[in-house]
Amino acid sequence: MTSPDNRADQATAAPGTEPPAVQPAPPADAPAVPARPQHVVRRTRAGGIWVASALFALVLLLLLIFILENSQRARISFFGAQAQLPLGVALLLAAVFGVLLVVIPGTARIVQLRRTARRHRKADAQAAAAAPGPAPAAGSGPGPAA
Repeated sequence: MTSPDNRADQATAAPGTEPPAVQPAPPADAPAVPARPQHVVRRTRAGGIWVASALFALVLLLLLIFILENSQRARISFFGAQAQLPLGVALLLAAVFGVLLVVIPGTARIVQLRRTARRHRKADAQAAAAAPGPAPAAGSGPGPAA
């Protein structure tokens, strides 16, 4: 026999569906079980290299497909030099030269900033070495007596 509460649940449930299962409450005298802490896996350099190499392989595969699909010959001239290259290779060479136009000045700027930072660190170290002893603590030096 079903209880009146179960009949009400069955009446409100959609036709053709089962009523939700009722889970029994834990006994009042049962001790509370603390949740186990989750293990956190930290990222490592090896994992980063693994992901980077997989992405690199995917990019190389896409470049290979690009070159194979663009195999028509293109005539290239640059300052009097002429060559016949597959169109895909010519476009990739143009992209590489474009990247070099950005990388070379960027590298020069990074080197310049590192030299300046090294010079400032050296000057700071010399100033710290030339300073007479440790800095006096607050209230221990000569000053107006209170």
